Amino acid sequence: MKAPILKTLFGKAEVAPPPDIEAAALRSDRFRLEREHDWRRLEDIVVRMEKGRLRGLSDEDVLALPALYRTAASSLAVARETSLDAATLEYLDSLIQRAWFQVYGPRQGFVAWLRGFLGGGLSRSIREIWLDICIALAVMVAGTITGWLLVAQDREWYYAFVPVQFADTRVPGASREVLIESLQVEKDTQGMSAFAAFLFSNNAGVSILAFALGFAFGIPSLMLLMHNMAVLGAMLWLYADAGLTLEFAAWLSVHGTTELFAILLAGAAGMHIGRSMAFPGNRSILAAAAESGRRGAQVMVGVVLMLVAAALLEAFPRQLLGTEGRLIIGGVMLLFWLAYFFAFGRERKAEPA
Repeated sequence: MKAPILKTLFGKAEVAPPPDIEAAALRSDRFRLEREHDWRRLEDIVVRMEKGRLRGLSDEDVLALPALYRTAASSLAVARETSLDAATLEYLDSLIQRAWFQVYGPRQGFVAWLRGFLGGGLSRSIREIWLDICIALAVMVAGTITGWLLVAQDREWYYAFVPVQFADTRVPGASREVLIESLQVEKDTQGMSAFAAFLFSNNAGVSILAFALGFAFGIPSLMLLMHNMAVLGAMLWLYADAGLTLEFAAWLSVHGTTELFAILLAGAAGMHIGRSMAFPGNRSILAAAAESGRRGAQVMVGVVLMLVAAALLEAFPRQLLGTEGRLIIGGVMLLFWLAYFFAFGRERKAEPA
């Protein structure tokens, strides 16, 4: 280590560094020189793998990659413990991160993952939580019936269930003409893109909340589903009482077959996590939660895609089409989701020889 030069009134003079600093510098240089060959070899292999030149790697390099990675990781741990120079620490940290991705990182890109996800991965995850879907569906039906019966018995329940933004003119006692006007067809598409974004944000909030609350053994998710469906039951009673059952069903089905299906899956995914934690079987609670969480997260990706489609359907076809067109689109979307989730992507059994 070269001694620093100090300027004084009488000229320049070399000043020897303190013994402890000089010893630390020598120790750092020795540590680096003893291991630098392996680091350089690892870096060369990683660079070639990052550039896609896998054919240029020899068998020895491929076999040595895990060992070189572990050696570099061990060197980084030692360097941190002994407080070696910052440049060495920064170099090793960057090298190990890049090597980790090549050794343990995913073997497929986003396009391949998306192809597998839409080509059967999502459908399999949904079929694996079929029991939770059945339970959530039963709760949603019960919530709808409960909302209908309570409002039919006492109209004050309507104001307790239906939010203020929905109960503008759609209130008990409103005339048939007023209720028909709330289902009217728009003449232009101005402002509908912003309306679609608002609808997606609102529906996504309900779905994510239903999923997130599942950790408490699924009970809050079921309560949220029942409350939201009680709102639907109350509004169904309102339009049925005015003789507009078919019109309201058409108005709702064009987007509701997608939106309500997505909310159903979100609640079922959250309940699946809670049920796995309550009844882990032979697994530990953490292992059960991790497995069900991965499956539930995959379902939630599909839920987000469904909510995007529901927002577009709600903002455009629902506003621009009449009763027949709304019913057709709603029925087609329901058949599509049922076929995609429960029939598509099944593995065919091999025929006997």
